[in-house]
Amino acid sequence: MIPRRGVTGVESAIVLIAFVIVAAAIAYVVLNSGFQTTEKAKSAITSGLSEASSGIEVAGAATGKGNVTNAVVAAYTIPAKLAAGGSSIDIAPDKMIIRYSSKAVSYDNIYSGIMSNTTFASMDDAIQQAKDENMIVRKPGEGAGPANTAAIVYFTTNTNNNKVLDPAEQIMILVVFKDAERPAALDVARLEVIPASGAPLSVERTIPPVADAVIRLD
Repeated sequence: MIPRRGVTGVESAIVLIAFVIVAAAIAYVVLNSGFQTTEKAKSAITSGLSEASSGIEVAGAATGKGNVTNAVVAAYTIPAKLAAGGSSIDIAPDKMIIRYSSKAVSYDNIYSGIMSNTTFASMDDAIQQAKDENMIVRKPGEGAGPANTAAIVYFTTNTNNNKVLDPAEQIMILVVFKDAERPAALDVARLEVIPASGAPLSVERTIPPVADAVIRLD
């Protein structure tokens, strides 16, 4: 009878240990990959929540400057501030886009400038300063009116005279219309403010009948 060599206990133990080591290595790789994926997901969620909470929000009623003779809106303002708990946002023209559209026109960016070195108590004062700083060529009702539809940002509460919107500050987004693009009753004015960081702000208002020099746009 030909003798056959059996598997000893020591050899079995060695094979078992090898299997355990390989299994442990595979488990480590899988777990490590899972942890990395979880951390990336957590980071993405945290970043998304931070950006969403750092947006700009409407801080009151929009107000229009009515041209009663022609029954159109010559300009309007939207008050805005940081969302509750949000971080400061750079609102300089090279850091933010302001889009505008109505039933008749659509513009990718009408942001003309920011007046950050003072505050204004009225829309008319801000429009005059915008003209003085060459952000608009003419004021509404002056000659042929503004050459282009433009958006200007100014502060109503300003703590440090820079181009950053801080938690304690409030701004007005002023839109001055070219005469041919002034919205009339039942037109829809849509504004989208897109900062470099933080959630964008979209504001849509339907123009009411223009019967007064100052009209509320709800």
